[in-house]
Amino acid sequence: MAGKRRKENQHGEAAASERSSSKRRSQPSKHRRDRHGAEADDEEQEYLEPKLSSRILEEALNQQKEILAEEETQKTGSTSTRHAFTAAAVEAAITRLGELDNDDDDDFSETQSQYDGYHEIDEEDEKVLATFMSKDAGPQRTLADLIIQKIKEKDAQVASEARPLPQLDSSIIDLYKGVGKLLSRYTTGKLPKAFKVVPSLSLWEDVLYLTEPEKWSPNAMYQATRIFASNLSVKRAQRFYNLVLLPRVRDDILKNKRLHFALYQSLKKSLYKPAAFFKGIFLPLCQSGTCSLREAVIIGSVIQKVSIPPLHSSAALMKIAEMDYCGTTSYFIKLLLDKKYALPYRVLDAVTAHFMRFLDDERVMPVIWHQSLLTFVQRYKNELVKEDKNNLDRLIQHQKHYLVTPEIRRELKNSRSRGEKEDDAMLISSSASVINKTIEEDRWNYPAVPMEED
Repeated sequence: MAGKRRKENQHGEAAASERSSSKRRSQPSKHRRDRHGAEADDEEQEYLEPKLSSRILEEALNQQKEILAEEETQKTGSTSTRHAFTAAAVEAAITRLGELDNDDDDDFSETQSQYDGYHEIDEEDEKVLATFMSKDAGPQRTLADLIIQKIKEKDAQVASEARPLPQLDSSIIDLYKGVGKLLSRYTTGKLPKAFKVVPSLSLWEDVLYLTEPEKWSPNAMYQATRIFASNLSVKRAQRFYNLVLLPRVRDDILKNKRLHFALYQSLKKSLYKPAAFFKGIFLPLCQSGTCSLREAVIIGSVIQKVSIPPLHSSAALMKIAEMDYCGTTSYFIKLLLDKKYALPYRVLDAVTAHFMRFLDDERVMPVIWHQSLLTFVQRYKNELVKEDKNNLDRLIQHQKHYLVTPEIRRELKNSRSRGEKEDDAMLISSSASVINKTIEEDRWNYPAVPMEED
């Protein structure tokens, strides 16, 4: 009997262990539970965000209907056009945009290293160029300054406010303030659709002002530049480059002594519209009179690396040649000349007149000025008029550099002038001096080689 009880106990323990093991097998592991829980949270988050945005837009539409009803009942005439710009326009633009969210393939992450545009910048050259900077140049205007000025001109009650809000729907203000907070901490991923439709809005500057572009992260600035460069017209893109992108780039260089990689990519992306780049970034930077050598080197490297149509580069070269001289202007002139375009005669004459302005200048010109003159003579010496060559020869007698000036003089001397052809007599005389007779050698007539015993 005792043996029989022992066998039954053993069978009972085995059955219990099998039941416990089957329960353990049926329960998912902790890792799987966590993973499925995270997926469920992600799915819930994906469905919550559109619902939340649709509710906001629905409330804005209801508010717009109330405003229209009040206008009809009161019959007080047409109100401000700014109040007509409500969430209805935003929703219509979002519906036109559709599901175009697949263009975020080349996003940047915060783990990427900063681009410092590293070049050896000589401190002495920087001090010399600083003497040619404008002393009376005011602070650079940004989009915030422009919008605040417009608001204060139209409404005297907000003159005391530090950052007044434009006269827009309250739902629009709340929506784009939230977009601005998201852009301030953006690193990678998709952007809100409400931000993607900003280029198609009539009051895009006011809406962009609500997002506070000066607080955007560098990666958000790159994504914004991609969107605006692709969807804005040339004039609007020029304003975005001048009022948003350029101040941000200059501030980053001033604070960090280098440029963030995403901001550098923003400059390259802005050249998608060359006319807007030159009118919104390049020419205002030269006109400011405060462009430092570090800024010129970093922004100039973008011009070096990106292919630019000759027409836009020629127009930009002529414009900066006619500007008041700043030390870094010579650096930009040298960059554009090194691209080796076939420049029109009008541009060449403007560059020649630019250098001839320093004929009676008593200042000691920086080395980059002499280098730009040498580059100009090397590239286009055969396209210069004889009179211009004589004037340049007088110029280098006044403005001298012990290494560069002899090279300039040699290039001017050994070149033909515009419209001239090489003289046939010169060709004959030069060919007569060349020995064309074949050299006869005797393979048996070797020179004596001294031996070591000798």
